[in-house]
Amino acid sequence: MEPLLRIHAGDLEVGYSDTGPRDGDAVLLLHGWPYDIHSFEEVAPALAGTGFRVVVPYLRGYGTTAFLDPATLRSGQPAALAQDAVALLDALGIDTAIVAGCDWGARTTNILAALRPDRVAGQVTASGYLVAGQAANAHPLHPVDELTWWYQFYFATERGREGYDRYRDEFARLIWRTASPRWAFDDAAFERSRPSFANPDHVAIVIHNYRWRLGLAAGDPRYDEWEARIAERPTIGVPAITLEGDANGAFHLDPAAYRDRFTGPYEHRSVTGGVGHNLPQEAPDAFAQAVIDVAQRAAEHTAEASGVR
Repeated sequence: MEPLLRIHAGDLEVGYSDTGPRDGDAVLLLHGWPYDIHSFEEVAPALAGTGFRVVVPYLRGYGTTAFLDPATLRSGQPAALAQDAVALLDALGIDTAIVAGCDWGARTTNILAALRPDRVAGQVTASGYLVAGQAANAHPLHPVDELTWWYQFYFATERGREGYDRYRDEFARLIWRTASPRWAFDDAAFERSRPSFANPDHVAIVIHNYRWRLGLAAGDPRYDEWEARIAERPTIGVPAITLEGDANGAFHLDPAAYRDRFTGPYEHRSVTGGVGHNLPQEAPDAFAQAVIDVAQRAAEHTAEASGVR
């Protein structure tokens, strides 16, 4: 993932990796929590080697990404992360990109594809369609499913905030193990990502994200319009592939539950072999192939829309 670059984009100075030919079709890869850009350490070079320009940023609160203004609310709400991505594309002069991600990154790619299809040629997401506003999060799940969200309730307390701050590395290891129970990552893999969690805004962003979901923290008013649109569970019309590992220990829906949210060219793929929640790092070949296939469908979709045969 080296060398890392930095660029001013919206509220942030973003730390990012940019590989492959600069005139290649752009791919934006977005990581989740508690992961970092190393989720794509094999995906990025594979795509760059086939001619894509591959941009992999640290999300707000991770790695070398920093806020430009100390007074900016450290919001972790979905609209903030999505607008960060748009600002990065603007700063890099990228008009449209394939967007792909997992966990928080998957949610962000969904939002971008739904609300800014003018900037998204196609999308790949692990765990399907994750667009939901505060109202949807207010509804209780089955107790078995609520159990998988134990940390969300922990973070709702001051004890949880202090505990996460004190034990952020141990917390990340725990989530890696429980969300991907068959992923045999080694210490070296974790050590590549561990420094990302030392970002001075990391804890504030994570805690705000989960407290906002439960309606326990106010959002940034600048994102109210986007959050209102997100709450409507908008459909996605760009070419899309969703992926699900066969050993995902995190909460996830059956693909049939979100099939109607995809109205354009669409395919769901199940990835076997004990693949958990951090799908691009655990199954990089499957993830990279999905991006390649979506890019091909996006090109065909564009040609068809323009009347080219």
